[in-house]
Amino acid sequence: MDHLAVDINRVIKNAISVMEDSKYQIFEICESARIELETLEQELENILQETMKTIDKVDSLEQDYRRARIRLTEVSRDFVRYKEEDIKSAYEKATQIQLDLMVYREKESYLKARRDDLQKRIRNVENSIERAETISSQINVVLEYLSGDLNQVTRIVESAKTRQLLGLKIILAQEEERKRIAREIHDGPAQSLANIVLRTEIAERMLIKQEFMMVQEELIDLKGQVRSGLEEIRKIIFNLRPMALDDLGLVPTLRKFAQDFEEKTKIHTVFELSGKEHRMPSAMEAAIYRLVQEAFTNAYKHSSASHMILDINYQPIHIALTIQDNGVGFHSEKMEQDAGRNGHFGLVGMRERIELIEGRMEIDSKPGQGTKIMMHIPLTTAESRKE
Repeated sequence: MDHLAVDINRVIKNAISVMEDSKYQIFEICESARIELETLEQELENILQETMKTIDKVDSLEQDYRRARIRLTEVSRDFVRYKEEDIKSAYEKATQIQLDLMVYREKESYLKARRDDLQKRIRNVENSIERAETISSQINVVLEYLSGDLNQVTRIVESAKTRQLLGLKIILAQEEERKRIAREIHDGPAQSLANIVLRTEIAERMLIKQEFMMVQEELIDLKGQVRSGLEEIRKIIFNLRPMALDDLGLVPTLRKFAQDFEEKTKIHTVFELSGKEHRMPSAMEAAIYRLVQEAFTNAYKHSSASHMILDINYQPIHIALTIQDNGVGFHSEKMEQDAGRNGHFGLVGMRERIELIEGRMEIDSKPGQGTKIMMHIPLTTAESRKE
């Protein structure tokens, strides 16, 4: 067994060395991509500014060209008032404006095509960065796991395989959660703020031109965007830690969660409550909330359900939660047995969570018959912890 531990330690050290090198290479690739992204975004901003100027110029030239055509028609019809030189001058002016208009229209088309190309390239670079960050996160997880106390390796090898993988999954889930939050902020509030800055610049130009009606419309639209951005930020904060959980309790928070889930996924969701609600310690309520959240997320990702029920039943000594869907279902026993091997950690993670609060979970599911998850959590444990 000692030789086995030495061999495993040596293999792990070699693996750590290789992964450290790979991690720095991925970091360099990621940094290069970020620099390219900043360059593309700056170029796109310049193109957008130039496009707006060109569109304004095209609009102005179109008005000038219409006036020049009217002028040319007038001088061409009235030979008494206007001489041949006037007609020639009006014709040359109309022709020159027409040429300028053609040039600026061509420039407008080029700028729009360039804008579309840059936006496509930016999306591709962002996808590359996201993939690189995912790989880097996975490497960090493995490195963090392997770089611990190598004297524990023998015991880890002898322990249950599912628990080892679950430990990795928990760390990876933390990394994924950080990435998800960063992506939500980048794609939501950050983009909204960037757009608001651009729109305020447009409003400033309109003020200079004294186009007050257009400025008013722009400000109304900006106010709507600010409200929308504020709502996105509130949703992100709510997902991190529902403040209603501390202020109002578990039931109102889960009721709102069910409403938001239905609105987001278009899956009809029913919330049912029976018994008298008991307030529990904050950690207990947060754990139950995350269990329900995980169950709904799994159903949304895998069940193809069109209808879900969340039933909460308060008893004197325990709370019973039932989450039921009309989705595709699965062989529940086989799924749990194969969860660790197949990377399906949702059910395993839920069992681990509920065991931490001394509860139990039952799953009833068959292919084509939907899924029913029943959780029983003792309130006596919660009360004793509160004391």
